[in-house]
Amino acid sequence: MSELEQHEINIGFIPLLDCVAILWAEKQGYFQEQGLKVNLIREASWASLRDRLAYGFLDVAHCLSAMLPAAALGQDQLKANLQTPLVLSINQAFISLRQDICYALDLHPDFDEKTSSQKVVQALKENKRVNLAHVYKYSIHHFCLREWLALTDPDLAKNFHMLTSPPPSMVKGIAQHVFDGFCVGEPWNIQAQIEGHSFIVASSPNIIPAVADKVLAVCQEWAEQHPLTLKALVTAIQKAQADLQQRTDLSEVWEMLVDYKIIQFECSDHQHVYDFHKIQTIIRNMHGESAQPKLEDFSWLLQQMEKWEDIEMTATEKKQIAQSCIYQQEATTV
Repeated sequence: MSELEQHEINIGFIPLLDCVAILWAEKQGYFQEQGLKVNLIREASWASLRDRLAYGFLDVAHCLSAMLPAAALGQDQLKANLQTPLVLSINQAFISLRQDICYALDLHPDFDEKTSSQKVVQALKENKRVNLAHVYKYSIHHFCLREWLALTDPDLAKNFHMLTSPPPSMVKGIAQHVFDGFCVGEPWNIQAQIEGHSFIVASSPNIIPAVADKVLAVCQEWAEQHPLTLKALVTAIQKAQADLQQRTDLSEVWEMLVDYKIIQFECSDHQHVYDFHKIQTIIRNMHGESAQPKLEDFSWLLQQMEKWEDIEMTATEKKQIAQSCIYQQEATTV
């Protein structure tokens, strides 16, 4: 593998289930098979990850899909050309609300998304406090919360102020009543529910399309300078993705997630059984049928930015931006 342009790679990640393929590729030696030495760097927040990727402290990152078009537009506090060759997860986020608020609103966890939306919007119109948090402004979680509220009142959804919290801080935030509900990926909804703080009241697949949630992201300039290195990285992670999909026993994967402090609660096939199997199902079906980035996913993200932030773009501009977010692998031909 001496032809690789770079052998040591810094990969940033946020502790969520959907970074599992990156962690598993390292644990199983798939990066090493490709001639790579990978340094896995746990980031504190999506904002820090974005900055460190844009400024070159990270070579590659586990990244929110919406960060890519936002960075291309310069909406994300900086303008950067970020691209992805690989989808890490499709939307599998959930909305959770504090249990005492669910009780006060007579909102049961088995209600559908329309009913839970109606309950919360009615409370907001009665000036009751229901502070909601998302993981980042440019994320499917933000858009999911707005679309959820919009099932009942689109005007309220557009003007509703939301708080921001890094995923690992969600449980602490709801436990300390910093906010009353949140939208985040797993395992943080499950942990908050197991610990008695909240209930899951809505699921993103029932609110928004099955678009990419997390992607493997690189700066365009780095990708152009390191095509063989990037190809090796993608090959290793795809091997991990395939292994996770097919593996019948995920006990080693589970132990790895515990070691990385992504899973921080007791859960097994005899304790919190449904949650245990839910997590295993998510791991096996992380990216759906294909991990290839899709133009329509980034087009949808841009439509959401138009809808909720009044950003004006022509159809041609949207198509160009969406295309710019996808790394064209044919450019790696040597």
